Amino acid sequence: MRTELSTPFKQQLLAQRASLLEQLANLRGGMVGRAEASAEHFGRPEDSTAQVSTERELEFALDARESDELNQVASALGRIEAGTYGLCIDCGVEIPAARLHAAPEAARCIACQEKAE
Repeated sequence: MRTELSTPFKQQLLAQRASLLEQLANLRGGMVGRAEASAEHFGRPEDSTAQVSTERELEFALDARESDELNQVASALGRIEAGTYGLCIDCGVEIPAARLHAAPEAARCIACQEKAE
């Protein structure tokens, strides 16, 4: 994809990255370290062990999902810089603009994505 065509996608990806970084910072306790945030979240004596365990698993799952999304965004930005953005990483076919508008971090065409899943 030509640079001038990828510029709006780059801006969308940069905004998405900023949003994900903010979400991760909030999830991890903002300016507080991760250990301190965990102690604050899960150190309430009135909470049952099951409740604390469930909350901890949910928080780690959200963290993993957002970290994965952040990696996908970083990969897409790397493809923009390399000049390969908008091309399927598996078959090399051009990814439709509608798909990129819906998911600018998409690395595969729909057919290859279905195979990968």
